[in-house]
Amino acid sequence: MNPPVFPLTALLQHSTWLLPLVKTLHLWGIVFMVGSVIMFDLRVLGLAKTLSVRALARFLLPISVAAVFIVIPSGVVLLAAHPNELLANRLFTIKLGLIFLSACNALAFHTGPYTTVAQWDSAVPAPLSAKLFTGLSILLWLAVILCGRTLAFT
Repeated sequence: MNPPVFPLTALLQHSTWLLPLVKTLHLWGIVFMVGSVIMFDLRVLGLAKTLSVRALARFLLPISVAAVFIVIPSGVVLLAAHPNELLANRLFTIKLGLIFLSACNALAFHTGPYTTVAQWDSAVPAPLSAKLFTGLSILLWLAVILCGRTLAFT
């Protein structure tokens, strides 16, 4: 027995423009969120050493946070478009797990190595722990994107 179809589900499935619009909004949110995260991560890994890590964080963090407020609601709406198919798809579960791990990794970075950023803000290499967190961040977000793009074709 299939769960009832919600009005939003029916609207998204039958509208010519609404679902593509939400997908586009979701994609732009991902571009800004993951793009800003990866730019920051690359700086911590040693690129653009003349840039202050703290100054870059002050510039990029608001962009990534604003993008989260685009990505989450648009992602929920995309889920509403095909809830049965997505919830039954193992790749969707993996994607959500990777997003959770990415959030945990970011929290661990900001409450761990980033607390000492004043010591390695510019011209001094970041500690190995910071580099490990940021390297993992890049890998996790690329895996999230891979899962999302693959989901689009399943």
